[in-house]
Amino acid sequence: MQNYADAMRDFISNHATGLTAALVAGVGILAVRRWMAGPSCHSKVRLDGKTVLITGANTGIGKETALDMAKRGARVILACRDTTKAHIAADHIRQKSGNGNVVVKKLDLASLQSVRTLARDLVQHETRLDILINNAGIMMCPKWATEDGFEMQFGVNHLGHFLLTNCLLDLLKKSTPSRVVIVSSLVHERGRIHFDDINLDQRYQPTESYRQSKLANVLFCRELAARLQGTGVSVYSLHPGVVRSELGRHFFPELALWKRLLAWPFIMLMKNTRQGAQTTIYCAVDESLAGESGLYYSDCAPKTAAPQALDDAAAKKLWELSASMVGLA
Repeated sequence: MQNYADAMRDFISNHATGLTAALVAGVGILAVRRWMAGPSCHSKVRLDGKTVLITGANTGIGKETALDMAKRGARVILACRDTTKAHIAADHIRQKSGNGNVVVKKLDLASLQSVRTLARDLVQHETRLDILINNAGIMMCPKWATEDGFEMQFGVNHLGHFLLTNCLLDLLKKSTPSRVVIVSSLVHERGRIHFDDINLDQRYQPTESYRQSKLANVLFCRELAARLQGTGVSVYSLHPGVVRSELGRHFFPELALWKRLLAWPFIMLMKNTRQGAQTTIYCAVDESLAGESGLYYSDCAPKTAAPQALDDAAAKKLWELSASMVGLA
């Protein structure tokens, strides 16, 4: 034992600089991970007797949000394209939350008919809708088209949710005070709405398309809040953070191997899905937001959106274009 202790002292003495550097690096990594994780929603609000609908809730931050809502006692509706995965997620949520009132509904946001079918079902069979969370999304996919011929990212991320929300407004108004939560992204800051080429037919770039759709989310929030002023329905848009989730499934595999290797340490520092769901949960339930509407949030706090996301004329123009595209005009 003495020989072992002497050997350890010799090792530490001879490698003091390296061990110190490793310790500092380790502490630094932990600090960065804690910083990137962001704050949590601390609200203890119960949702017993209330109904929450979440799109894309079979995986990622949508599933974590659904689990949180279920733990609060809500009736939770998972509106998903892949109902097989959604039923598996619903079973997991029921087991983890102890709440059996978790149901699955079919929703393909790339089909306006699917959106209308779900909305009609909800209006006919649900007595209330207290929180609508527009969470589902697609990121940086190839130049695909929706069932109705729209560019896929704009069609799914914005138009599908635009139609769904409008179709459910009467139910939301009936359930006031109610909330609409729209999951956007920080990338909206580099986006612009191509009003003269909304489907990006002239020059499609996956990144540009994604940025446009996320800017559309924030503009939709702003205009919807203005139109719902005084109704008791509040609207919030948000950036969830940089999250390790399935959202990057069209983007990451396309990177060259060396780029993936370089990106790996950064990926390990990203928020996990539970951490990424916190701002969505905050916007859905936090009591301090009861008097707010139309604002943008990040890390469970208000954040000033990009200048182009604060353009009321652009928000109104986008609303009118969107309404025409989905047949509401």
